[in-house]
Amino acid sequence: MHRIWQWAWDRYATRYSWAIYGICLPVLLPTYLLSTLGIVALEESGRFLFAAAITVAAVLVLVYVMVIPGAGRSRVVDQWAAGSPIDGVKALETTYTWARRVVARSVVGGFFGVGVLAVVVGAIAGAAWSRLVQYGILGASMGTAVALIGVHSFVEGALRPARVAIAGDTGIGDALPRSRPSFAAWTSVSMLAAMFAFSAGGAILAGVSDRVREMPVLAVVIAGGLTVFFAVPSTVGAVFAPSLVPIRDLAEGTERVGAGDYSGRLPVVQDDDLGALAASFNRMQAGLAERQRLQAAFGTYVDPGLAARLLEQGDDIFTGERREVTVLFVDIRDFTPFAEANTAEDTVARLNAVFEIVVPAVVDAGGHVNKFLGDGALAVFGAPNDLAGHADAAVGAAMVIDRLVGERFGGVVRIGVGINTGVVIAGTIGGGSKLEFTLIGDAVNVAARVEQLTKTTGDTILLTQRTVDALVSRPTMLTDRGSHELKGKSAATQVFALGQDTTERSR
Repeated sequence: MHRIWQWAWDRYATRYSWAIYGICLPVLLPTYLLSTLGIVALEESGRFLFAAAITVAAVLVLVYVMVIPGAGRSRVVDQWAAGSPIDGVKALETTYTWARRVVARSVVGGFFGVGVLAVVVGAIAGAAWSRLVQYGILGASMGTAVALIGVHSFVEGALRPARVAIAGDTGIGDALPRSRPSFAAWTSVSMLAAMFAFSAGGAILAGVSDRVREMPVLAVVIAGGLTVFFAVPSTVGAVFAPSLVPIRDLAEGTERVGAGDYSGRLPVVQDDDLGALAASFNRMQAGLAERQRLQAAFGTYVDPGLAARLLEQGDDIFTGERREVTVLFVDIRDFTPFAEANTAEDTVARLNAVFEIVVPAVVDAGGHVNKFLGDGALAVFGAPNDLAGHADAAVGAAMVIDRLVGERFGGVVRIGVGINTGVVIAGTIGGGSKLEFTLIGDAVNVAARVEQLTKTTGDTILLTQRTVDALVSRPTMLTDRGSHELKGKSAATQVFALGQDTTERSR
């Protein structure tokens, strides 16, 4: 039925209420004809054609009363499709109100309308008054049962194309669905009504056939015919098929979200808990998309490795721990004069250009850029994540930074790098809901002092003795620059200059 409704909407959107009316007629007519022609047969009357004509006329009126095409709330949908300036929220709300009223009119109309129809057909067939009352009861019961079979899912399926077109990819429908009564309750009612309707229909067919008394196996044939030609098309088409569409949407949406795609939304087009579930899914997806955006933004301002650990385990893992690390300080030489002579935009652009080299080099080597300090940066290797050979990683990153800065700026920009290895306290400090992962310890101070010492020695990269001792693989271009007094240190610090070996230069 979904394809039929979609075809009707695509072709007759501006007269969709009339399209619904036209599709409902052939769906309901066979069942009502079965009942009325059965009454004529029970009375052993030959007025089948007259009874069929009366039934067709009655169904035309009954379905019109149920749908009321082209008027009232159904007209709002037709006008919206025609391009009238009708607010989408109002149009969508109208479809839900229209559906609930169609449900009510279908049940009431089925009870009274088909009950009266059965009495009229019985009278035409010449039934006695006592039998007319019974036919009235039979007709009212059948009419109510037929209405209840597809009273909810059938209507929801019919209005789905219109609601999808109105709501589109917006969230205007997420707050509209109601979950009372539930989809399970409606389905249970529909199944009970289907069992009753087709059991009654089978009883009528069996009652009008004398051959059943002679050949009881005909009851099986009658039951099979009703099942194949009436029960299955009615129950599957009116109850299950419309409900499978939103369930399939949910399954496809789950697969899409599982693949990391949060761009689509489920259409919220059911006035039951399936609609509420679709709206809930959209809210969940929006939350996941927001988390993804937050993670992306967080990863922009915080080292990706640190951001990942914080998101996975929380910040309690950084309560402070003592560990041996290698600290790298990098600074841009003569940057203050450049900043004074250039605009703020040019100054920031120059900083970013250098840090676009520094950050990837550090991260690729397994390090963590802890903070930016004006025209310099502090990087650490060995915290917050353990890193075997952290000294070698720091030295390798420094050589890459030196080479890439030279290639990009051709000597216009010069840097100084100080590297030191030692024990630090790595953890979060701060307060007032503002925390920062940082390093505390003499090893950090020494690295900063060694970086300043590069201005005195004229070297780009200086390593301390402790870093050289921690190296697993000692670089070939390592020159002893002797011992130097560093600010805040009582003992002199042995430093070594690091130049690029022939392998680095050939790259």
